[in-house]
Amino acid sequence: MLRSLTSKRSSLQSLLNHHTRLHPNPLLLTTPYNPRLFSSTTPGPPSSDAELRKYIGYTLLLLGCGAATYYSFPFPENAIHKKAQLFRYAPLPDDLHTVSNWSGTHEVQTRAFLQPESMEELEGIVKDANVKKQKIRPVGSGLSPNGIGLTRAGMVNLGLMDKVLSVDKKKKRVTVQAGIRVQQLVDSIKDYGITLQNFASIREQQVGGIVQVGAHGTGARLPPIDEQVISMKLVTPAKGTIEISKEKDPELFYLARCGLGGLGVVAEVTLQCVERQELVEHTFLSNMKDIKKNHKKFLSENKHVKYLHIPYTDAVVVVTCNPISKSQGPPNHKPKYTTEEALQHVRDLYRESLKKYRVADSSSPDELSFTELRDKLLAMDPLNKEHVIKVNKAEAEFWRKSEGYRVGWSDEILGFDCGGHQWVSETCFPAGTLSKPSMKDLEYIEEVMQLVEKESVPAPAPIEQRWTACSKSRMSPAYSSADDDIFSWVGIIMYLPTMDARQRRQITEEFFHYRHMTQAQLWDRYSAFEHWAKIEVPKDKEELAALQARLKKKFPVDAYNQARKELDPNRILSNNMLQKLFPSSEAV
Repeated sequence: MLRSLTSKRSSLQSLLNHHTRLHPNPLLLTTPYNPRLFSSTTPGPPSSDAELRKYIGYTLLLLGCGAATYYSFPFPENAIHKKAQLFRYAPLPDDLHTVSNWSGTHEVQTRAFLQPESMEELEGIVKDANVKKQKIRPVGSGLSPNGIGLTRAGMVNLGLMDKVLSVDKKKKRVTVQAGIRVQQLVDSIKDYGITLQNFASIREQQVGGIVQVGAHGTGARLPPIDEQVISMKLVTPAKGTIEISKEKDPELFYLARCGLGGLGVVAEVTLQCVERQELVEHTFLSNMKDIKKNHKKFLSENKHVKYLHIPYTDAVVVVTCNPISKSQGPPNHKPKYTTEEALQHVRDLYRESLKKYRVADSSSPDELSFTELRDKLLAMDPLNKEHVIKVNKAEAEFWRKSEGYRVGWSDEILGFDCGGHQWVSETCFPAGTLSKPSMKDLEYIEEVMQLVEKESVPAPAPIEQRWTACSKSRMSPAYSSADDDIFSWVGIIMYLPTMDARQRRQITEEFFHYRHMTQAQLWDRYSAFEHWAKIEVPKDKEELAALQARLKKKFPVDAYNQARKELDPNRILSNNMLQKLFPSSEAV
């Protein structure tokens, strides 16, 4: 039996439908009847200037009332950043599903959202869709900021296929259905004393999705998450269910392991795990001068390390994580400041800003977390550079007073509160080797900071920087044939802390200006490529052609398209993004 997601009716549509029921024809209701507009006893043009002015007046009244009616519609909370559309008065069908991504940046409506509960049902869905040439794009938890899994034509989601199928404690391996979420998986295998080698910032991804887009954690000795996959089952439209691994069809395995959902629906995954360990997290505030002195040491001596650069300041938050020393045990360290003291400066700025911007807020700042306070602060004036600088400086002060240690299991420690809705662009580029870092990673950051200040970008914190070892998956941004290569991943963001549609649109425009600056001035020089879950398809034809050519230089696009042709000849697993990024030779 198939289940469908509960339909969400657009509140904007409901508002418009209600308006339509009350006023079937707004123009007729707002314009008094004038028989001279519709009939005339005297044919020919008006006989006087007064008559002409009357006609012009009525015409302007009609246009004015129509415009006033259209633009006076209030935006509902879920309007997000979408543009208002004329004449969308028809009610949405009851079977229409609205699916949006976690970042609140992409949304589609579809009648086909399928959720099989077993391998047999999934195989039937794929086979039937292929015969009918009906699209069923694989979509996971919808966490990708660019909505890479979304399409209006139809989607298949494995959220109901979320079982742990087997655990090999001796080999530290686990086989799971691809719809299982990361947190659910680690909770299920912790009693076996094993866990995943690395984690992304959050734990809500489905396993099939997190490996297909080349997601990563942090640690220059640790590869992206797709490298943990040692075998997988793909349900393909043309060849049915196939199992691939390093030993069984290695060429396709290394292509499909980070396959963007375009080569088959990932149904089952076998992952190489590691022994479960408690980690010590150390957070401290540094600056770029000291970072340069210690960078090689930080990368080589820490299992996990990341930097959080704060624009318009010299502050760099350093977060390291390492296994607890068996001889010394956890650190005996008492923090200098309490959590309340660390938050005090941010709370003071919040109270001050409430008065300055005359904002009424019923929530108490004493009950809000740091990220909640930051979102509320930015929402008051998100594009005012001076205001953003104040918020960034308050964040730096928060981290200065939050210095200290934290102990916990890896799945508890290796995470990061990313905040709410946001636009993100994350690039990956080579940074030398672990034994000989190129220092290009720090040069990149310095150039980003200079661009931000030169162009007065209201850039909030943080600019997040992480590292991984290379991946052998051919479509991974961190792919390298050399085992000792390391890669840096740098993410720039702009938060969408308000539900006001016009303001979100303004933030969106500013973000893409910010992103375009880094793209135009840095990407080619540093061989930087965007994370597959964060790349956005250009609307301009010339920009799109340039991106396609650039991707072809880095990735095996011809081999990928050939595999798509063999496994999915009708492109039922594709969507507009894949079609634009990887046009087939026939289409070109």
